[in-house]
Amino acid sequence: MAFHRFENIESNFLTPHLSSARGPVIEGKYLYFCLVHKIAGTGSELHYHPNELLIFPVRGKLNAIVGKDRRIAPVGTFVHAPAYARHSMRATEDGDCSYLYMKDKTWTVVGLAEDEAVPDKAMTVTEVNKKYNVGDRDKHQKAEGQSQAVIEGINVCYYPVIDTFDAPPVSARRADRIEGERLAFSYFEARAGQDEAETKAAHETFFYVLHGELSAQCNSEKKSLKAGDILQAERGDNYRLEVKSPFARYVSVRSTPYLENLIDSMTPEQAEQARINMKAN
Repeated sequence: MAFHRFENIESNFLTPHLSSARGPVIEGKYLYFCLVHKIAGTGSELHYHPNELLIFPVRGKLNAIVGKDRRIAPVGTFVHAPAYARHSMRATEDGDCSYLYMKDKTWTVVGLAEDEAVPDKAMTVTEVNKKYNVGDRDKHQKAEGQSQAVIEGINVCYYPVIDTFDAPPVSARRADRIEGERLAFSYFEARAGQDEAETKAAHETFFYVLHGELSAQCNSEKKSLKAGDILQAERGDNYRLEVKSPFARYVSVRSTPYLENLIDSMTPEQAEQARINMKAN
Protein backbone atom coordinates (compact mmCIF):
# COMPACT_ATOMS: atom_id res chain seq x y z
CA MET A 1 0.00 0.00 0.00
CA ALA A 2 1.40 3.39 -1.02
CA PHE A 3 -0.57 5.62 1.39
CA HIS A 4 -0.53 5.68 5.19
CA ARG A 5 -1.47 7.65 8.29
CA PHE A 6 0.38 7.03 11.54
CA GLU A 7 -2.80 6.96 13.63
CA ASN A 8 -3.95 3.89 11.67
CA ILE A 9 -0.84 1.92 12.72
CA GLU A 10 -0.27 0.21 16.06
CA SER A 11 1.89 2.23 18.44
CA ASN A 12 4.51 0.58 20.67
CA PHE A 13 7.41 1.53 22.91
CA LEU A 14 10.50 1.33 20.71
CA THR A 15 13.19 0.73 23.35
CA PRO A 16 11.28 0.55 26.66
CA HIS A 17 14.27 -0.16 28.91
CA LEU A 18 16.12 2.93 27.63
CA SER A 19 13.44 5.36 26.47
CA SER A 20 9.88 6.61 26.91
CA ALA A 21 9.56 6.88 23.10
CA ARG A 22 6.37 5.41 21.74
CA GLY A 23 5.07 5.38 18.21
CA PRO A 24 4.00 3.56 15.06
CA VAL A 25 6.58 2.20 12.61
CA ILE A 26 6.21 2.03 8.82
CA GLU A 27 8.77 -0.37 7.43
CA GLY A 28 10.20 -0.18 3.92
CA LYS A 29 12.91 -2.30 2.35
CA TYR A 30 15.71 0.09 3.27
CA LEU A 31 14.39 2.34 6.03
CA TYR A 32 12.00 2.76 8.93
CA PHE A 33 9.66 5.78 9.00
CA CYS A 34 8.13 6.53 12.41
CA LEU A 35 6.35 9.23 14.41
CA VAL A 36 7.66 9.21 17.99
CA HIS A 37 5.79 10.68 20.98
CA LYS A 38 7.32 11.61 24.34
CA ILE A 39 5.64 13.00 27.45
CA ALA A 40 6.99 16.27 28.87
CA GLY A 41 10.20 15.74 30.83
CA THR A 42 10.72 12.16 29.59
CA GLY A 43 12.89 10.65 26.91
CA SER A 44 15.88 8.42 26.34
CA GLU A 45 19.00 7.54 28.25
CA LEU A 46 22.27 8.10 26.41
CA HIS A 47 22.42 5.31 23.84
CA TYR A 48 23.48 4.45 20.28
CA HIS A 49 22.75 2.08 17.40
CA PRO A 50 24.54 0.89 14.27
CA ASN A 51 22.07 2.68 11.98
CA GLU A 52 21.85 6.34 11.00
CA LEU A 53 19.00 8.34 12.57
CA LEU A 54 17.22 11.45 11.29
CA ILE A 55 14.88 13.46 13.55
CA PHE A 56 12.46 16.28 12.67
CA PRO A 57 10.28 17.69 15.50
CA VAL A 58 6.68 18.45 14.50
CA ARG A 59 5.32 19.33 17.98
CA GLY A 60 7.01 20.61 21.14
CA LYS A 61 10.74 20.81 21.82
CA LEU A 62 13.54 18.31 22.33
CA ASN A 63 16.39 18.52 24.80
CA ALA A 64 18.83 16.82 22.43
CA ILE A 65 22.36 15.45 22.77
CA VAL A 66 24.44 14.11 19.87
CA GLY A 67 27.96 13.14 20.90
CA LYS A 68 28.64 15.81 23.52
CA ASP A 69 26.66 18.62 21.85
CA ARG A 70 23.49 19.41 23.85
CA ARG A 71 20.89 21.78 22.34
CA ILE A 72 17.19 22.58 22.45
CA ALA A 73 15.63 21.47 19.16
CA PRO A 74 12.19 23.05 18.58
CA VAL A 75 9.69 22.34 15.81
CA GLY A 76 11.38 22.61 12.44
CA THR A 77 14.95 21.89 13.61
CA PHE A 78 16.40 18.84 11.87
CA VAL A 79 18.73 16.63 13.95
CA HIS A 80 21.16 14.13 12.41
CA ALA A 81 22.65 11.28 14.45
CA PRO A 82 25.29 9.41 12.40
CA ALA A 83 25.57 5.65 12.76
CA TYR A 84 27.03 4.69 16.17
CA ALA A 85 26.84 8.30 17.47
CA ARG A 86 25.88 8.48 21.14
CA HIS A 87 22.71 10.51 21.59
CA SER A 88 19.68 11.24 23.75
CA MET A 89 16.35 12.91 22.95
CA ARG A 90 14.10 14.13 25.78
CA ALA A 91 10.92 16.21 25.68
CA THR A 92 11.46 19.49 27.49
CA GLU A 93 9.64 20.02 30.79
CA ASP A 94 7.20 22.54 29.30
CA GLY A 95 5.30 20.13 27.04
CA ASP A 96 4.95 16.84 25.20
CA CYS A 97 6.72 16.43 21.88
CA SER A 98 6.38 14.45 18.65
CA TYR A 99 8.96 14.02 15.94
CA LEU A 100 9.49 12.21 12.69
CA TYR A 101 12.01 9.42 13.32
CA MET A 102 13.76 7.99 10.27
CA LYS A 103 16.26 5.15 10.50
CA ASP A 104 18.04 2.89 8.04
CA LYS A 105 17.41 -0.87 8.18
CA THR A 106 20.96 -2.07 8.80
CA TRP A 107 19.70 -2.58 12.38
CA THR A 108 16.27 -2.62 14.01
CA VAL A 109 14.79 0.47 15.70
CA VAL A 110 15.82 -0.90 19.13
CA GLY A 111 18.75 1.04 20.62
CA LEU A 112 21.74 -0.03 22.71
CA ALA A 113 22.90 1.41 26.04
CA GLU A 114 25.93 3.69 25.64
CA ASP A 115 28.17 1.21 27.52
CA GLU A 116 26.83 -1.90 25.74
CA ALA A 117 28.52 -3.88 22.98
CA VAL A 118 26.67 -4.58 19.74
CA PRO A 119 24.95 -7.95 20.34
CA ASP A 120 25.06 -10.96 18.06
CA LYS A 121 21.42 -10.40 17.15
CA ALA A 122 19.25 -7.27 17.19
CA MET A 123 15.90 -7.32 18.98
CA THR A 124 12.63 -6.38 17.30
CA VAL A 125 10.13 -4.00 18.88
CA THR A 126 7.84 -6.93 19.70
CA GLU A 127 10.65 -8.87 21.36
CA VAL A 128 11.94 -5.96 23.43
CA ASN A 129 8.42 -5.12 24.68
CA LYS A 130 7.89 -8.74 25.75
CA LYS A 131 11.17 -8.69 27.66
CA TYR A 132 11.13 -5.23 29.30
CA ASN A 133 8.72 -2.70 30.75
CA VAL A 134 9.34 1.02 30.49
CA GLY A 135 12.18 1.96 32.82
CA ASP A 136 13.59 -1.57 33.24
CA ARG A 137 17.17 -0.33 32.80
CA ASP A 138 18.47 -2.30 35.79
CA LYS A 139 17.03 -5.52 34.35
CA HIS A 140 18.67 -5.01 30.96
CA GLN A 141 21.00 -7.87 30.07
CA LYS A 142 23.73 -6.08 28.15
CA ALA A 143 25.82 -7.75 25.48
CA GLU A 144 29.32 -8.21 26.82
CA GLY A 145 32.29 -6.57 25.16
CA GLN A 146 33.37 -3.07 24.22
CA SER A 147 30.80 -0.44 23.28
CA GLN A 148 31.08 0.99 19.78
CA ALA A 149 29.36 4.26 20.72
CA VAL A 150 31.05 7.32 19.16
CA ILE A 151 31.24 10.33 21.48
CA GLU A 152 34.18 12.43 20.32
CA GLY A 153 34.81 14.12 16.98
CA ILE A 154 31.18 14.41 15.81
CA ASN A 155 30.55 17.53 13.74
CA VAL A 156 27.52 19.82 14.22
CA CYS A 157 24.33 17.75 13.79
CA TYR A 158 21.62 20.45 14.17
CA TYR A 159 20.03 22.15 11.15
CA PRO A 160 17.38 24.88 11.69
CA VAL A 161 14.87 24.57 8.81
CA ILE A 162 11.77 26.60 9.81
CA ASP A 163 10.47 28.21 13.02
CA THR A 164 6.81 27.25 12.66
CA PHE A 165 4.67 25.38 10.15
CA ASP A 166 2.23 28.32 10.27
CA ALA A 167 4.87 30.72 8.92
CA PRO A 168 3.75 32.95 6.01
CA PRO A 169 4.13 31.43 2.53
CA VAL A 170 7.38 32.12 0.72
CA SER A 171 7.51 33.77 -2.71
CA ALA A 172 9.28 30.93 -4.51
CA ARG A 173 9.52 27.16 -4.40
CA ARG A 174 11.90 26.07 -1.65
CA ALA A 175 13.68 22.74 -1.45
CA ASP A 176 16.28 22.07 1.26
CA ARG A 177 18.14 18.73 1.30
CA ILE A 178 20.33 17.30 4.04
CA GLU A 179 22.04 14.12 2.94
CA GLY A 180 23.70 11.72 5.34
CA GLU A 181 25.65 8.61 4.49
CA ARG A 182 22.58 6.36 4.26
CA LEU A 183 19.51 8.60 4.31
CA ALA A 184 18.62 11.91 2.65
CA PHE A 185 16.03 14.32 4.11
CA SER A 186 14.33 17.11 2.15
CA TYR A 187 12.01 19.93 3.18
CA PHE A 188 9.72 21.52 0.58
CA GLU A 189 7.57 24.65 0.36
CA ALA A 190 5.54 25.04 -2.83
CA ARG A 191 2.65 27.06 -4.23
CA ALA A 192 -0.18 25.69 -6.35
CA GLY A 193 1.17 24.74 -9.75
CA GLN A 194 4.66 23.95 -8.45
CA ASP A 195 4.53 20.18 -8.60
CA GLU A 196 6.69 17.09 -8.37
CA ALA A 197 6.45 15.90 -11.97
CA GLU A 198 5.71 12.22 -12.55
CA THR A 199 8.90 10.27 -12.12
CA LYS A 200 10.18 6.78 -11.43
CA ALA A 201 11.54 6.54 -7.89
CA ALA A 202 15.28 5.94 -8.09
CA HIS A 203 15.33 5.27 -4.35
CA GLU A 204 12.86 4.22 -1.67
CA THR A 205 11.13 7.46 -0.61
CA PHE A 206 8.57 8.53 2.00
CA PHE A 207 6.70 11.86 1.75
CA TYR A 208 4.94 13.42 4.78
CA VAL A 209 2.58 16.40 4.50
CA LEU A 210 2.99 19.15 7.11
CA HIS A 211 0.59 21.80 5.77
CA GLY A 212 -1.76 22.19 2.81
CA GLU A 213 -3.20 19.72 0.33
CA LEU A 214 -1.56 17.68 -2.43
CA SER A 215 -2.89 15.32 -5.04
CA ALA A 216 -0.75 12.19 -5.16
CA GLN A 217 -0.44 9.20 -7.42
CA CYS A 218 1.77 6.14 -6.97
CA ASN A 219 1.50 3.62 -9.82
CA SER A 220 -2.28 3.12 -10.14
CA GLU A 221 -3.19 4.41 -6.64
CA LYS A 222 -4.43 7.99 -6.23
CA LYS A 223 -5.19 10.01 -3.09
CA SER A 224 -5.68 13.57 -1.87
CA LEU A 225 -3.10 14.20 0.84
CA LYS A 226 -3.52 16.57 3.80
CA ALA A 227 -1.47 17.21 6.95
CA GLY A 228 -0.33 13.89 8.41
CA ASP A 229 -0.76 11.87 5.23
CA ILE A 230 2.14 9.76 3.94
CA LEU A 231 3.13 8.56 0.50
CA GLN A 232 5.51 5.59 0.32
CA ALA A 233 7.21 5.05 -3.04
CA GLU A 234 9.30 1.93 -3.42
CA ARG A 235 12.32 1.95 -5.70
CA GLY A 236 10.99 1.74 -9.26
CA ASP A 237 7.48 3.02 -8.47
CA ASN A 238 6.05 5.78 -10.67
CA TYR A 239 4.75 8.66 -8.55
CA ARG A 240 3.55 12.25 -8.88
CA LEU A 241 2.68 15.03 -6.40
CA GLU A 242 0.62 18.10 -7.29
CA VAL A 243 -0.02 21.01 -4.89
CA LYS A 244 -3.78 21.67 -4.73
CA SER A 245 -3.95 24.25 -1.93
CA PRO A 246 -2.58 27.77 -2.43
CA PHE A 247 0.52 26.70 -0.51
CA ALA A 248 1.91 23.46 0.94
CA ARG A 249 4.76 22.27 3.16
CA TYR A 250 5.98 18.69 3.12
CA VAL A 251 9.11 16.62 3.75
CA SER A 252 10.65 13.49 2.32
CA VAL A 253 13.24 10.92 3.31
CA ARG A 254 14.90 8.50 0.91
CA SER A 255 17.53 5.80 0.85
CA THR A 256 20.95 6.53 -0.66
CA PRO A 257 22.82 4.30 -3.12
CA TYR A 258 25.31 3.56 -0.34
CA LEU A 259 22.56 2.21 1.93
CA GLU A 260 20.92 0.20 -0.84
CA ASN A 261 24.21 -1.46 -1.70
CA LEU A 262 24.96 -2.04 2.00
CA ILE A 263 21.69 -3.90 2.53
CA ASP A 264 21.53 -5.65 -0.85
CA SER A 265 25.05 -7.05 -0.38
CA MET A 266 24.62 -8.31 3.20
CA THR A 267 25.67 -11.87 3.88
CA PRO A 268 23.03 -14.18 5.40
CA GLU A 269 24.87 -13.89 8.74
CA GLN A 270 24.81 -10.07 8.62
CA ALA A 271 21.15 -10.04 7.64
CA GLU A 272 20.31 -12.35 10.54
CA GLN A 273 22.20 -10.18 13.03
CA ALA A 274 20.34 -7.07 11.83
CA ARG A 275 17.00 -8.98 11.59
CA ILE A 276 16.51 -7.71 8.05
CA ASN A 277 13.88 -10.36 7.31
CA MET A 278 11.93 -9.76 10.53
CA LYS A 279 9.14 -7.20 10.88
CA ALA A 280 9.89 -4.36 13.29
CA ASN A 281 6.63 -4.93 15.18
